[in-house]
Amino acid sequence: MLNLLWILLGGYVAGILLPLCLPRQPNAHIITATVPAIAATSAGVVLGLLGLTSSEPVTGSLASTIPLLTFAIRIDPLAAFFVLTISVAGLAASIYAIGYLQHFDGRASIPMLGSLFNGFLLSMTLVVLADNGFFFLMVWELMSLLSYFLVVSEHEKAAVRYAGLFYLIMTHVGTVFIILTFLIFFQAGGSFAFDTFRHPEQPLPESMKTIAFLMALVGFGTKAGIVPLHVWLPYAHPAAPSHISALMSGVMIKTAIYALIRVYFDFLGGQFPWWWGFVILVIGAVSALLGVMYALMEHDLKSLLAYHSVENIGIILLGIGAGMIFQTYGLKEFAALGLLAALYHTINHAAFKALLFLGAGSLLYATHTRNMEEYGGLLRRMPWTGACFLIGSVSIVALPPTNGFVSEWLVFQSLFLSFHIPDTFLKLMLPLAAAILALTGALALACFAKAFGISFLALPRSTHARHAREAPIPMRIGMALLATVCVALGLGPMVVVPLLDRVVAPFTGVSIENQVLALDGWALATVDVEFSSLSPPVLALLLGGLAVLGLGIVAAFGGFVKRRYYKTWGCGINLTPRMEYTATGFVQPIKRVFSSIYQPTVKLETEFLQESQYFAKRRRFEFHVEPVFQKYLYDPVLAFVAALAGRLRVIQAGSLHLYLTYIFVTLIVLLLFAV
Repeated sequence: MLNLLWILLGGYVAGILLPLCLPRQPNAHIITATVPAIAATSAGVVLGLLGLTSSEPVTGSLASTIPLLTFAIRIDPLAAFFVLTISVAGLAASIYAIGYLQHFDGRASIPMLGSLFNGFLLSMTLVVLADNGFFFLMVWELMSLLSYFLVVSEHEKAAVRYAGLFYLIMTHVGTVFIILTFLIFFQAGGSFAFDTFRHPEQPLPESMKTIAFLMALVGFGTKAGIVPLHVWLPYAHPAAPSHISALMSGVMIKTAIYALIRVYFDFLGGQFPWWWGFVILVIGAVSALLGVMYALMEHDLKSLLAYHSVENIGIILLGIGAGMIFQTYGLKEFAALGLLAALYHTINHAAFKALLFLGAGSLLYATHTRNMEEYGGLLRRMPWTGACFLIGSVSIVALPPTNGFVSEWLVFQSLFLSFHIPDTFLKLMLPLAAAILALTGALALACFAKAFGISFLALPRSTHARHAREAPIPMRIGMALLATVCVALGLGPMVVVPLLDRVVAPFTGVSIENQVLALDGWALATVDVEFSSLSPPVLALLLGGLAVLGLGIVAAFGGFVKRRYYKTWGCGINLTPRMEYTATGFVQPIKRVFSSIYQPTVKLETEFLQESQYFAKRRRFEFHVEPVFQKYLYDPVLAFVAALAGRLRVIQAGSLHLYLTYIFVTLIVLLLFAV
């Protein structure tokens, strides 16, 4: 495995350096950036699979002259799983970039984009491999900075600069809490080595464990995008190039899920009071529901997908929260099921969300807009993109036989097993979370019926849509790869579950592979085998058989039906694209139902003809939803900070002597406290 690791590292380093060393030749820059990335991510896929099947963790370290810092890595099943997840999405994005980077010729530096792209993939991989707290913080910060520079690739746009600044501030606020978390473990163990975090010289008291739990939740939750720390996602993810958006939404936010599992189940030993799991469960439920609700109101396709990342992080946290609650009461098999479901949804979300962002990038490439209201009729013009986007849409709304269905089914089962918990309150709360998840699924179905229908069906609504052409072949290959992964993960749980069981078993102390797989692996069952079971391959065969049967009936009896073609009746008026159902109209009923949460701003201005006040000459409609947390939480905080900064400007007298006095007084105060 170490040889594969060297290939991975060498490929990424080559992809960082080679584009910057060549003369100005866009095609050469694209090749030198993407080919090494393809080699590195391919090695990462193999490395991840080998790490999942290895009997012992593989470690390596390199000493440094910096105190407390060791460049240590550890490939255990958890790290290997996330290396595999990062590499699969990275491989598809690297192939896709061969065609997509041409979109930026003349608009951004292609060598710099290629170099940053490879550095970003490398930093995410090192985050999940790091085995030293100091080293982890270094590569975590590197990942944040590189992603920031990728977000502001088109920095000449004011909206992009704002999105980048917002993201940079939020990610560094999270980093502060992560540092505090690691300092708590350092204080107990006297070292930043993760092994001392697991086995500290002085066990942490319960109060310090609680502080570490909360600090990690805020720090890593900011990167994951949990509510209310999610506000940066709808700004940063749409602003980045689409293949970067696919990586940020598909895998970067999953590094935070990795870190939460590492801290809670590894460093803290998997021992929790009941309310820790309950807090995770509540945050997951709220994130899932609000994420999909705000996604429904978006007409910017990439912003819509960004909000769905909040939703799916919530679903992952529902599985983790249920696992933590079961672990508290010693129900290890059910805890393992919850954690396994969360990890299954983690890789599933990486596949279908990266696919959807790549699909959105293809639409942007062809139409030069992200506004769904200007799409329409694109399925005829972009059939490959439409087919891949449809697979991603079916996956994200958890319809069989795709991957989202399997992992959400497992999450549901883990929540419904709450009747085994002796606490009455939690017996009620887990099914309530399941009900919220069901509502989330229904809203997600409505959202992607809108996204696919408005974008690909009916007539083109703009000149860009009428002249759209299919994406280049490399972009189609990248999307097709992820579409295949979505279907494979949905049809092959008999392969996925044993691998995930190897990740979960060390943390829960029990293996559930034989209890989850039934009928020689052809069916999924919960740990409580009398509760429910499901066979995804058989379900897929039934659905396929019904489809073939329907087509057969049509073919058999279609010859006796006389076909006649007529124009659609439009009350004597020729139909135009202006008469189509719009994205705004599609969500109007949902907006009314949840108006107390959305608090929409609606403006309707009508200009009448001079000859008669009964006939309208022109109408103007504006609809805007302002996110509640930004309006009532972040905006007041920013206003307070700005006001405070304005008052503190008085100390900026421009005098060097005065500034030296400030420093001197501060040092004296610190010395007094130290003494």
